[in-house]
Order: sequence, then structure tokens, then C-alpha cells
Amino acid sequence: MAETSKTHEQQPDSPDVIVITGMSGAGRTEAMHTFEDLGYYVIDNLPPSLILAVAQMGGLSSGIGRHLAVVCDLRSQGLFEELDDALDELEAHELTYGVLFLEASDEALLRRYALNRRPHPIAREGETTIDAVRREREHLKAIRDKATLTIDTTNLKPKQLRSRLLAEFTHLTEQQLMEVHVFSFGFKYGMPEEADIIIDVRFLPNPYWNPEMRPLTGRDPLVRDFVINHPQTQAFLERWTQLLDTVMPGYVAEGKSRLSVGVGCSGGQHRSVAIAEQTASYLTRAGYHVLTSHRDLARAERHAAQ
Repeated sequence: MAETSKTHEQQPDSPDVIVITGMSGAGRTEAMHTFEDLGYYVIDNLPPSLILAVAQMGGLSSGIGRHLAVVCDLRSQGLFEELDDALDELEAHELTYGVLFLEASDEALLRRYALNRRPHPIAREGETTIDAVRREREHLKAIRDKATLTIDTTNLKPKQLRSRLLAEFTHLTEQQLMEVHVFSFGFKYGMPEEADIIIDVRFLPNPYWNPEMRPLTGRDPLVRDFVINHPQTQAFLERWTQLLDTVMPGYVAEGKSRLSVGVGCSGGQHRSVAIAEQTASYLTRAGYHVLTSHRDLARAERHAAQ
């Protein structure tokens, strides 16, 4: 069964194109991930001369494409010479844009490079990190003046930078932005590797033993009502939702962008499907962005038809 999904909504006045630039080590990667979570099509290290072409390929000029976020920095040759022309081209094609500039103090950048033990991306052979940082800062003066939004990340953790960007570019909360995938599965077909949380519901009464319900699935009202309305299930659901109420805010606070919840029964046809649907409905009502799928339902249905 295919997943159901939705496209994250940007602010009504969000620019069509966001140019992410600034100091190396100031948070460009975190910014990229944040815009990806917002539904932007994100490209790293794109030469400015290609911005319009990529926007047009993505359908932005027709009004039906995804918003675009591109990282442009000193790795792109001719950055300053081409960026003015690229932004003028966007305006000429009635596409709005914003330039996000990320910066941090020399001391903060040196600490970050010392921690990740990676060389500065524009450091020349024999050049110290501090010299590369200062040379980059000098080269970036011109583009910093063009920024529509400048964020100093010296004292910001990645999670705090993400929160600042979300506040600027979407009306959705972090809870609404976290994509929660709730899916059913059958243990007889193997454990799911992708699940962050797994709940085993094989202890619940099994509709399989009722000949009338055996060929049906957990989405059929007869099976769903049998599973959900049983006193044992009601007691379980009370505690299961309490557990979700406890752990889900923690995942949101951690900044987790995707969470998978697997609900398993023997064959992935009856109990797990009904409980997965119930779980997805509960989390949707709680304000989460929920996708629902049933991993083994198709093969269970084929087996039942034989």
C-alpha cells in the first residue's frame, strides 16, 4: 500500500528561492536540512549562474514547483561576479528570492573545526585555519551586504538555528513538521529495520480464528470494531497513548525530523493494521504530520484470496 503524504507549507510570503551562504562552519548544513524538512528542493554548492535554470526545471516559474534553496559559497568559482546577475534574472522572471547569510566569530569557527578535525574547505596548502577563516570573511563582505537575513550562530546550537529558521520561513510548529510514519507489519515476514519504535500487538484477540473475518483486514469495519472495542484492546490503547504522549514531545524537542512507529502482529493483516490506523488517527489529532502504510497487507490479502 502506498503511503499517504502532504507537502509542508511555507509562509505565504516565503521567497521562491533562498540563497544560503556565509562562513564555512557557521551552520550551512543545518540550514540545508531545515529547508529540506520544509519541503524545499535543496542543492549544495550550486554555481549562481545555474540558479534560474534549476528553478525553471523545478517548475517554479509556472507556479507549481517546489521552493528552491541553494548553497552558494567560495567553493563556487566566480561567486560574486555571477550572483548579482543571477538575482537580477530571478527578478526578471518574477521569482522572489532571499539571501540567508550565516556567520560566527573566528573563535567559534576555530572551535568547531578543532572538534570535527576537518580542514577548512578553502584553506590553501600550508595555510592555517585561522588564516583561511579570515580570508574567507574578507571575500564574503560583498555578499553579506546583499543578505536579506543574517544570523550569527556564535552562541547557537544547531537546534536553536533550526528553530530560528522555522520561525522565519514557516507558520508550522516543530511538532507539525516532524514526519511520523506509522506502519503495520507481520512478524512472520521479518522485523522492520527502519522503525524507531516497535509495538507488538500479538497479545490482542486475533480475528484470524473467526472464519467470517479471516479473509478481511484491519481496515474492514467488522475486524476493526472487533479489535478496537475489545476490553483488552481498550486497556492497551489507554496505556499506549499515554506512552506516546510521554515520548513524542521528547523527539520533537530533540529536533528529530522523522520518526517511524511500527505496529506488528503475526501476519500484518488484522490486529496490527487496526492498531496502526488507530495510532495514526490519534497522532494526527494531536497535531503531528502523520503518514500511514501497511507493509505486509498486500501479501496477506493475496494469501487470503488463494
